[in-house]
Amino acid sequence: MMPREVTDGNGVTWSLVEAYAGLSEDGKSEAARVEGTDRFRVIATPTGGAQSVELELPAGWADDLSDDDLVKEIGAAAE
Repeated sequence: MMPREVTDGNGVTWSLVEAYAGLSEDGKSEAARVEGTDRFRVIATPTGGAQSVELELPAGWADDLSDDDLVKEIGAAAE
C-alpha cells in the first residue's frame, strides 16, 4: 500500500501508512488490526519537527476518509 498524504491547516504534510504486525516466513506482512475491531493502526509521519502519531482508523480508510477527516484524526491523536 502506498502512503497517503494530507496537509493540515498549519501547512504540515502528513504521510499515513498502515502499521504492520511483522513479516511472516513467506515475506508477506499482515496489517496491524486493532484486536476485536475492524480498525487498523496507522502511523502518521509529518514533515518538519512535529511528532509522529498513531491512529486507529476503519478498514478502507485510505479510500473512504476525506483529507479533512484524516487531518481531524491526526489533530485528535496529537493532543
